[in-house]
Amino acid sequence: LQQAFTANQGEDENKLNVAYPATGAQKTFELEDEKKYRIFFEKRMAQEVEADPLGDEWKGYILRITGGNDKQGFPMKQGVITNGRVRLLLAKGHSCYRQRRKGERKRKSVRGCIVDGNLSALACVIVRKGENEIEGLTDKIVPRRLGPKRATKIRRLFNLSKEDDVRKYVIRRTIPAKEGKKPRIKMPKIQRLVTPITLQRKRRRIALKNKRRQKRREDSAVYHQTLAKYAKEKMAEKVARRHSSASQSKASESEPRHSFTAEKRDEKKVKQCIGYASWEQSKQNEDNNLLITEYFYIFTTIF
Repeated sequence: LQQAFTANQGEDENKLNVAYPATGAQKTFELEDEKKYRIFFEKRMAQEVEADPLGDEWKGYILRITGGNDKQGFPMKQGVITNGRVRLLLAKGHSCYRQRRKGERKRKSVRGCIVDGNLSALACVIVRKGENEIEGLTDKIVPRRLGPKRATKIRRLFNLSKEDDVRKYVIRRTIPAKEGKKPRIKMPKIQRLVTPITLQRKRRRIALKNKRRQKRREDSAVYHQTLAKYAKEKMAEKVARRHSSASQSKASESEPRHSFTAEKRDEKKVKQCIGYASWEQSKQNEDNNLLITEYFYIFTTIF
């Protein structure tokens, strides 16, 4: 009900926020006539629109659409090609979202980049100024609250050389004094300022870097020497083992081997002879047994 009430309440409110970067000023205009607002319909973000239909004072002005909000407060997002509302999973670096925790992602409702009548506020930037001045926008200059902080940008702003002292040209601002206290002057800390101390620190960093490089080279040389010595010792041990095994093999070859083989051969022959003799003996025993059985058969048949 609250959303419906706010939607009905803001149906007739069409706000146009216009910024002029040349002077740093910005102003909000309420467009009561919807016909004037229709020149932005069906336009996308970053497109340029001629502002002549807004009134005589806008003659010759060109505006670029930079964003907007619908009547429920959801912002427009570049790249979403629709005039409706979508829910996107947003993370760090995406527009319309700010992460609360590291690595957090969240699904948020955003509006497409196409302008239609459901927007309550539309943001634009003046790209080209027209013939007339617009009161409160182009006729006043808003000074910048803070000046440049980087040394090179200060030099570029005041057209200084490298020999000039940048610290004299820093933009200071005076803070009004409180009751019973003196006014204070604040100035930004200059970044990337070259001083003798910074040069000394740079020389020290370079010296330490060279020292570490030299130490690393020396340690590498010692390591390679130790590794070569270890490899040489291992090779010497390997050669010594090879020579000792070769000498042992030569000594074994010098001993007579034919006697051993002859004994083995004679032993084999003896075993063969013993086996043949036992076979002959068993054959003869079988013949005797057969002869005895024949005699016994003949004797039994006669008697």
